[in-house]
Amino acid sequence: MNEQQTEKFRTLTERPVPGLICSLAVPCIISMMVTAFYNMADTFFVGKLGSNSATGAVGVAFSLMAVIQAIGFFFGHGSGNFISRKLGAQETEDAAKMAATGFFSALAAGAVLLILGEIFLTPLSRLLGATETILPYARSYIRIILMGAPWMTASLVLNNQLRFQGSAAYGMVGITAGAVLNIGLDPLLMFVFHMGIAGAAIATIFSQLVSCVLLFIGCSRGSNLRIRPRNVQFRRSYYREILRGGLPSLARQGLGSLAAIVLNHSAGLYGDAAIAAMTVVSRATITGYSALIGFGQGFQPVCGFNYGARLYDRVRQGFWFCVKYATVFLIAVSALGAVFAPQIVAFFRDDPEVAAYGTLALRLQCVTFALNGWVTMSNMMLQTINRTVPATFLAMARQGIFFIPLVLLLSSLLGMLGVQLAQPVSDAVTFACAIPIQLRALKTLEPG
Repeated sequence: MNEQQTEKFRTLTERPVPGLICSLAVPCIISMMVTAFYNMADTFFVGKLGSNSATGAVGVAFSLMAVIQAIGFFFGHGSGNFISRKLGAQETEDAAKMAATGFFSALAAGAVLLILGEIFLTPLSRLLGATETILPYARSYIRIILMGAPWMTASLVLNNQLRFQGSAAYGMVGITAGAVLNIGLDPLLMFVFHMGIAGAAIATIFSQLVSCVLLFIGCSRGSNLRIRPRNVQFRRSYYREILRGGLPSLARQGLGSLAAIVLNHSAGLYGDAAIAAMTVVSRATITGYSALIGFGQGFQPVCGFNYGARLYDRVRQGFWFCVKYATVFLIAVSALGAVFAPQIVAFFRDDPEVAAYGTLALRLQCVTFALNGWVTMSNMMLQTINRTVPATFLAMARQGIFFIPLVLLLSSLLGMLGVQLAQPVSDAVTFACAIPIQLRALKTLEPG
């Protein structure tokens, strides 16, 4: 361990926890918020094309993006959790080998997704929820997004590895630069060069490529672990650690994709306007949720380093600090979302039918949104300290185990209202399950 790495270890294991988490969370929150804004940029600019089918196509493609993110987060969180614990235990060589293994494995997995997706483009688009009117737009958008899958998965790995090393500022630079570029390219390609929805997709993958390059450069700076091909380890033990640390993320993002598909199919029974409305609501709620995730990401390296160093009191202190302030923040966001729901929906798609569906759906989600403070921080802590089974369950619960059956059941009983109610009901049930699971885990970290 070199001098810079030793200094980072001391900072993460000795500095007061609240201030430490906040300092690490700021670049993470900025990265997540910027990512949320540029994810929303496609929805916003595509909405200006004046077609509910085009807006719906972005929602359909969102399911594919969730799959790409699932792969990236699987390798990123799987390797990152291992890296933070090893750096906390001052075992730098193992951490460096895991960094290279996670990066190149994600790159290869993204390439496989690209090949398979292009071969089965039309059935894939239908599977993701495209109706006959949405299908031409979805094919155009998805074909291009697939081309960027390798570097999109790899950039998520780099960002998460930097974050778990306590170097979130480097990740923030890469993510922010790509986001700003995407927001600028969207109107340029779509309206100036008249490329339509294909322009939005090109803007996305090119911006992600720039982010990936900048993140890779960030890994060569300061005390960060270098990504070197010679460090790749095709060993069962390394992939077992990736599986244990990344399975909750894979389950969460993978089921998130499946949930989006089910949601698209259920809402599609009520027309393209219903799919467009739920797409808008999903993108709008991601903004508040992204800030929450960013705050929790500031906690994860503190959790990992101190757990690896056996400083369990600091782990508990960090968890309670994050839950308290995250819940207060989400209550404020929910209140604003409920009050300004019509304006938020109209910002993306100024259509009376979309506004009617979307306003009610957004207000219903605001009722239980604050419960995600406890759920998300619990999930992050459990995943970081390698409690794979409970972490995976909580990761799957909100948008999988509970949401998918609920959207199918409630839509059959209540129609479109059931589609709109599924997420808030799922949030409440997930929260009820998360309380005893997390309290049990905290008890194991108590002295004696």
